[in-house]
Amino acid sequence: MKKSNLIIIAFGIFFLFLIQMAGSLIESIYILDLMNTSLDEKALGLLFFFSPALLLFFRKKLPVQMVWVLFGLLFLARGITPYLNTLGRMLASGIGTGTALMLFPILITAKTKGDSNHRPGLQFSAGLALAVGFSVFLRTINYSLDYSLFPEGGWIGWGLGIVLVFLLTLMDWNNLDEVQANSRSVTPAVIGIFLIIALAAFAFSAPAVIARWTEGDYRLIVMAVSLLAVGWAGVSLSKSKWIEQISPTWLLFWNLLFTLSLTGTILAHRVSFPQTPDSPAIVIGAPTWFQQLPLAIMLLLFPVIFVDLRIFIERIQKEKPMPRDMIPGMLLGSLTLVLLVFMLIFTNVWGYVEPVSPWFRNKFWLPFTLMAGLLTLFIGWKGSIKFDEKPKTNVAFPSGWAAFLAIIFLVTAGSALYTTRVRTFKSPGSSIVAMTYNIQQANDDFGERSYKQQLALIRQVSPDILALQESDSTRISLNNNDYVRYYAGKLGYYSYYGPTTVTGTYGTAILSKYPLQNTRTVFTFSDQDEIGTAVAEVEIDGQLFTIYNVHPDGSDTAMLTWAETLLNRSRDKANVVALGDYNLRDYEEAYLLIDEEMTNAWTSVYPSEIGADGTDMSGENRIDHIFFSNPLLVRNPVYVLPPKSATDHPVHWAEIYWEE
Repeated sequence: MKKSNLIIIAFGIFFLFLIQMAGSLIESIYILDLMNTSLDEKALGLLFFFSPALLLFFRKKLPVQMVWVLFGLLFLARGITPYLNTLGRMLASGIGTGTALMLFPILITAKTKGDSNHRPGLQFSAGLALAVGFSVFLRTINYSLDYSLFPEGGWIGWGLGIVLVFLLTLMDWNNLDEVQANSRSVTPAVIGIFLIIALAAFAFSAPAVIARWTEGDYRLIVMAVSLLAVGWAGVSLSKSKWIEQISPTWLLFWNLLFTLSLTGTILAHRVSFPQTPDSPAIVIGAPTWFQQLPLAIMLLLFPVIFVDLRIFIERIQKEKPMPRDMIPGMLLGSLTLVLLVFMLIFTNVWGYVEPVSPWFRNKFWLPFTLMAGLLTLFIGWKGSIKFDEKPKTNVAFPSGWAAFLAIIFLVTAGSALYTTRVRTFKSPGSSIVAMTYNIQQANDDFGERSYKQQLALIRQVSPDILALQESDSTRISLNNNDYVRYYAGKLGYYSYYGPTTVTGTYGTAILSKYPLQNTRTVFTFSDQDEIGTAVAEVEIDGQLFTIYNVHPDGSDTAMLTWAETLLNRSRDKANVVALGDYNLRDYEEAYLLIDEEMTNAWTSVYPSEIGADGTDMSGENRIDHIFFSNPLLVRNPVYVLPPKSATDHPVHWAEIYWEE
């Protein structure tokens, strides 16, 4: 394989590491601060994004030894990250992110040894496309969790690191100080590169994110992103002339359409929430084909980010800068990235970080529109859009390269189909087990990942109906890990994610051994968190059940409004099971209102609120409840308390039965 093709693989691994490390850093900080729902000193971990400032200490030529020290730190940090606890992951991924960002301007200014066809724009563009394709591959084979970022797949990080170090020996690190440019001339291009990395990290490297925005078909979205990413890597090599024939006008038009379709994809699923307690509830059902139209257009257009990256790299190369000349752009790009992360988080926690966060309520679309919109502005900066003009014709597509890209796509597509299969379960007879589980984004009471323990507990109980709260982890603040898809795929259950991530709730997902019908989300007035109650119907042994998965929060007024809506909407339904994290104690008005019309599984069996095994649920911590309607009956209710519950809530289940 030619050196130029090998360098593409090196850049692909580098971009993959950068996306993985940045995502792990953001996730670790968020988890650690999630424990107290406020920012503290751990948020200083974001300073790792500003590590390129350290290059200012090297006012002359950057020593080659320092370059390899940075690569060594990246190699070690990426290798050990999957095996560490949350605090350790924050530090290791912070070092990995910082060293990758310091290495980025060095990679841009370096050249390939003895390669007269050195084309960094093409190589970086194809490298990012390869990174996106490989990230999709790693997530899809592991039910949407990046296999290489967890202990069982940690060997992949070490292996890719070894390959990266070997390939980088093909680079010439002795020409990093040829010419010094005006930093202002390259700053817009550098910021543009950060916007591209943000789009890749926030969405396209993890297609489950897009599926959760839209309730779109996960399998089709995965296949589309994978095919277009690896396909672009192939086109960059074999049909480069096609790309170079794109005119400045058409490229700007392509960027503009991408911005509009990306914004439209999100806005099509935006909800106009009830503004007052008297406002009627808003019911959101399955999306229409018209709502999914912007999604299809956006997926077809997203490879424009690879073209944009090529333009920015070539603009920088034209100026022949030293690494330190790019530092102002790197710092501004890092600041932009951090601000975008906070903006997206504020759309979710708008009721907690006053006075800033309330303004971001229901503006989930804003950071994505800014990313794509600013990218469009920077790509048209001074009207300068020009590719290098070295090759005039297309080149033969290497068969080995074609096979490599085809394997990535085919395994990804096959995994998308395999991991979404559902099992066939026997009829349970005249009873079902209903289980409610606040999984705290798959973290335990100490802020450590507990997805394996949670899955083991669910398997042990084997519920027919499973309601998950705080399950909306498919966003950059939690490294785009879709634990609902992971649990559903591993269990072979049907699933309904509930409120889309666009709505900014904490997630109320319903999983079931049996097909879910008429799925919908009911939104009621809120003044702190969006209150989205997931609803589904399930037919079991000839009985039709209506399942409500609840997670209300806010003022007494908001809670009463929600409780009244729940009762009003469930009165005409037979076999109602309303379970979840109610955030209500048994003396609060909203609880008493529900308790008048429905039966509480725990207190109906244990009026003293103390179980037969001595489990005392009479205190303030019993806020997770299972209510059901007549003529249903209950037996064997169970609470398992932390730490055995592998979360910060008790996990609760009960057997609900009926007279035949």
